[in-house]
Amino acid sequence: MSADLQHKDGQLHEGQANPGRRKRRLWGRLYRSRDGSAAIEFAILAIPYFLIVFATLETFVAFYAEQLVNLAVNNMARELRTGRITYNLGRPTDMTKAQFRQAFCNEISILMKCSETEIDTPSKLYIDVRSFATFGDIPTEIPRLSNAQFSDIDQSSFDFAPGGAKSINMVRALYRWQVTTDLVRPYITTIRPADGSMPTDFLIAATTAIKNEDYP
Repeated sequence: MSADLQHKDGQLHEGQANPGRRKRRLWGRLYRSRDGSAAIEFAILAIPYFLIVFATLETFVAFYAEQLVNLAVNNMARELRTGRITYNLGRPTDMTKAQFRQAFCNEISILMKCSETEIDTPSKLYIDVRSFATFGDIPTEIPRLSNAQFSDIDQSSFDFAPGGAKSINMVRALYRWQVTTDLVRPYITTIRPADGSMPTDFLIAATTAIKNEDYP
């Protein structure tokens, strides 16, 4: 028998005599193999990663919406202060409540759309425009239905009745922004159902106080 055949025969007998050693070598090769590891790692990390991304985007959009409502309040208040919008004065600039709401919706239409139903019957956008004798009489808190921390809005005192020239007025807008990402709901929602179910609404609030110019 040649040396090569003797060497192979020796390896054969060694492998047959040590099956445990062969298994350890096989498991070692499997352990060191990295085939498909990237796909497995991505599958593990994808869910929390995308949750964080969506939560970040939704938080950004919600606060952008807040700035948009605030800008709309300031713009509409400027129109009232200068007499470009009036109420019940018998002028071409007079607006009804519905017309004012439509004009306000036009200001925020880049992000928030108001349906015809929303214009007539508020369900998301609430506008409160009233005249007061002094700046000290203007309410500083948002009225709630109860003393609970996340109670719903009490809109019973809301009205559209701005004054004329030199009058003191408050322009306030509230918008119920719906939060959809579960990860951020507990942290940014400010209106929650009384039954303790999943909160949905981030209340956007913007208020400004003005004294109208002495327009003719």
